[in-house]
Amino acid sequence: MQKTVNSTEFRKMVASGARMLEINRAKVDALNVFPVPDGDTGTNMSLTMQSAVKEMNACASNRFDEICSAVSKGALKGARGNSGVISSQIFKGICEVLKNTKDGFDTKTFAKAMEAGTKVAYGAVSIPKEGTILTVMRLMSESAGSLAGKHRDFVDFLTALIAVGDEALAKTPDLLPVLKKAGVVDSGGVGLMTIMRGFLAALSGEESDLGDIPTEAATEVKSDEDLFGDNSDIINLDLGDIEFAYCTEFFVINLKQMTTLADIDRLKEKLMQIGDSVICIGDLELIKVHVHTNTPGIALTYALELGELDRIKIENMLEENRALKAKLEAEKKEMGMLAICAGAGLEEIFKDLLCDRVIEGGQTMNPSAQDIADAVQKINASNVFVFPNNSNVILAAEQAKALVNNRTIHVIPTKNVPQGFAAALAFDPEASVPENKTNMTHAIDNVASGQVTYAVRNTTMNGFKLKEGDIIGLDNKRILAKGDNIDDTTLKLIKALKDDEHEMITLYYGEGVTEEEAQALADKVSAEYPDCDVDFHCGGQPVYYYMVSLE
Repeated sequence: MQKTVNSTEFRKMVASGARMLEINRAKVDALNVFPVPDGDTGTNMSLTMQSAVKEMNACASNRFDEICSAVSKGALKGARGNSGVISSQIFKGICEVLKNTKDGFDTKTFAKAMEAGTKVAYGAVSIPKEGTILTVMRLMSESAGSLAGKHRDFVDFLTALIAVGDEALAKTPDLLPVLKKAGVVDSGGVGLMTIMRGFLAALSGEESDLGDIPTEAATEVKSDEDLFGDNSDIINLDLGDIEFAYCTEFFVINLKQMTTLADIDRLKEKLMQIGDSVICIGDLELIKVHVHTNTPGIALTYALELGELDRIKIENMLEENRALKAKLEAEKKEMGMLAICAGAGLEEIFKDLLCDRVIEGGQTMNPSAQDIADAVQKINASNVFVFPNNSNVILAAEQAKALVNNRTIHVIPTKNVPQGFAAALAFDPEASVPENKTNMTHAIDNVASGQVTYAVRNTTMNGFKLKEGDIIGLDNKRILAKGDNIDDTTLKLIKALKDDEHEMITLYYGEGVTEEEAQALADKVSAEYPDCDVDFHCGGQPVYYYMVSLE
């Protein structure tokens, strides 16, 4: 009977959860509620967990507080998409409780950690939706306390807890109509239960069977007209100060006869205590050393115990940093813009609209909070407007705020690229930050937009009975058109989106569509709507044959 989990075993639990999710991420991706080829929940959650494991493995200490800090920090830095961000918050809450343990935690403590994880995750979403990963986590945490009272053995406890989670997962279609329509359970919940089975496998020594995780809705699929919902409700991350001033490099040559390989390892450990960015590699012939430290003399003294010093180089990074900071401060502007999109053509359009930076991201690969924060840091502006251009990126953009210091991020909740273009066009460098934010937010309300792609499975949704391979047109909320070919479906989509006030129709054609094909379709649209200006541009985007904008 295993009554407690020590820090080494906790490391194994986290690593096992990440590994099991990575192995099965394609299965989780396949549970996308919309039958389009952009399912990415498994990928986002897996990359988030991998980032947590990477940070954990870089933690040399085996103290619970330091391990938990690394896991929490790594998960946040790597959080991608709604599911990844929520997962990072779950682990943040869990780690806040477990970090206070010393010799190990029991089932009762882990139950409290589950409750904390639920609280932090719910707190991260302004309007939490039931029927999602949040529901699965909450129902498990609500049962965890009583289960801990019945099961002191961790394997028995986790087994019972997983059973509760599976039952909660099976109920998600009854709580979120869009899942019932798609005929699947919540993909984020499946990802969470996969991680939980990884936890169990680490302690039991046996791989858990993923085949019993419910993945399909238990009730009959309905074709009602409920709108598609999402979890992207969170709206609202410099040269930093240098901790170690001197970049110190040298070689150790002509090593003393008494020097051993173990001495080289001990030298590295000593250097890690007085600085960072430590490199200490070599053998009994030659040792290369690099360290950032405030006491280069001590570093040299340590090395002298092993042999002679050669090619010593010590650079003052403080002075270099001061000069660069002064230059950047002199050139800093008040406002900048960052856009997120996939497709070389779309990227060029954003640059033409004076966006300072464009980073790759979209349906098939969401940038992490750290990716967004890093991009913001490279924009020399006090305020940066971020255009996520995808509902599944808004959460990560909001989380990025916590990862920057001398920048203020303003997330404009653009859910597609045409909305991003409209927001960028509304930017006025002479206006104030609040005025620009208001104008950009209003601008996206004046754009009707949709996308044309293909169905990846048989299903019934929004009144359409779809077969795998059907061409479909959709907006941010529901499927609006279906057809056998791209042009006809695009025309049907435009008809469903258009109202009398629209004067301009723009087509952005993606991968696999030629300029000649786009020109021919634009001619058809012009003939259909002679009172509108029709234009087309190469977007180069994956997944979608066309993105359509009506203004």
